[in-house]
Order: sequence, then structure tokens, then C-alpha cells
Amino acid sequence: MSRIPTNADFPPAISPLLTIIPPPPTPSSHPPANVLLLLHGLGDKSEPFANLATALRLPETVCISVRAPSPLPLGLPGFHWGDDIFLSPSGALDHDAGFTKSILLLQQIVEDTLVTALGYPRRGIFFLGFGQGGMLALEFATRLRINTGQDDECGGVISIGGPLPYSAPSQVVKTPVLLIGSEKGSLVSIESEKRIKNVFNSVRVVRWRGRNKDSMMQNREEMSDLMEFLARRLRSWAGTGGPSAQEVELGASSSIQVGNDMRQ
Repeated sequence: MSRIPTNADFPPAISPLLTIIPPPPTPSSHPPANVLLLLHGLGDKSEPFANLATALRLPETVCISVRAPSPLPLGLPGFHWGDDIFLSPSGALDHDAGFTKSILLLQQIVEDTLVTALGYPRRGIFFLGFGQGGMLALEFATRLRINTGQDDECGGVISIGGPLPYSAPSQVVKTPVLLIGSEKGSLVSIESEKRIKNVFNSVRVVRWRGRNKDSMMQNREEMSDLMEFLARRLRSWAGTGGPSAQEVELGASSSIQVGNDMRQ
């Protein structure tokens, strides 16, 4: 039987990277039916995404905001998910910097702890990532069959401004995806849309109008894109003998502030 995880459930090297936000209180004694992992962008940290998780108040869902394991070099503030630091042709930090180490980190969080030790089904595990964090979440989902040997699916991936990395395998993936980009200047290009639709069975692409670069949601309408996706996929104990997939009533805050990743 799954329960709310604590930092002590995770390996000592990983525990300091995690901020765990329990579900909103309910009269029910049931354990959480879902886990949402929040992955910040390049050059950011986990605290703003922990605040986001608190503001979302997702029913029957424990949230875990994960801090990337590697600090930026040269004393720059923030952290990154890449195996190394690379510069793009424009001189900016390259988001697609390889994710081998961070994939192993998520493997320990998801497979070793949440699934194996605590009994959460993969279908109840969700990812919300921004920029480089969204890229990591997408690649992790593509490697699920390779890493587990099972033709399984996660609850879903929401990637804001994060395309599928070129290192991701191209085999067909069941996990549904909500891919969000700005109207102009997004890392989520038309080409990257085609690539992700060739890999994932179910992809919804949303372009936030009036935006010239990728950033997190800024109003209720943009928040509703995320909430509609989650409402269709979150599992619930309500009216069943066990957690099942059914539409969940969610609210949407229009005043959530979170960090953005480095765009130079």
C-alpha cells in the first residue's frame, strides 16, 4: 500500500534535492493516488516549483519538487540537469546537454523508491517540467520500457518550453504528453513537434499567444491548459474500491509565480 513518501525513504545523496509537498487534507484515510514530480529549468532551483505545487492543491496527489544535481559553473546561481555545460552557436547555454546522470537520478526516485519501495503504480506518476526540466521528463518517459523491461506508461508529462532531446530513443511511448510553447521564439519548434508526435502516442501541443519566449503560465487561461490535462489523467479513490482514472475537479490559480530558466 502506497503512502506519503518522506525524505528518509530516498537515498542519502538524493534526499537533500527533494522538497515533498503532501496532498491537501481530506476526510479520507486513503493514501495519495498520484505523485507529481516538478523539474525546474536551466539555471533555476527547486523552491519556486515547490511553491507552485503548494498553490496547485492537486487532490490525492503528493508533489515532489526536485532540484537539479549540478550547480552552474563560474559561480553562476542556479542548477542544471545536463551531463555537461555546452554553448549553442548563439553563445547561450545549450539545453540539450545530455541527461544520463539525471535519468539515473529520476530512476532512483521513481523506480527504486516510489514504485518498488512504496508501491506507487507508474500510471499514477506525473511530471511537470520547464525548459531543460521538461526535456528530462520527456526523455525519462521514452526510456521507461528500456529501463524497466515492461510496456508500461506514466500518468503523463507536461513540458513547458522543453522539446524532446535528440538523445531520446525513438520507440513508441504510451505516456501522454502536453507540450506547451510560446507563440514565437520557443524551443518547441515545428520540427520538434513532429519529432515528439512520432514517438509519443498521445500529444497535445498548445501555443500560448502573445508570448515571444517560453515562460511559465501567467494567467488563469494558461493554467487551465495544465489543469484540463491533469483532470483527465489523475487517479482518484472517490467512489471506487481503489484508485482509478477518472476526471478530478481541480481549481486554477491565476497568481502563481515561478522561476524561468536561463534564456540569453
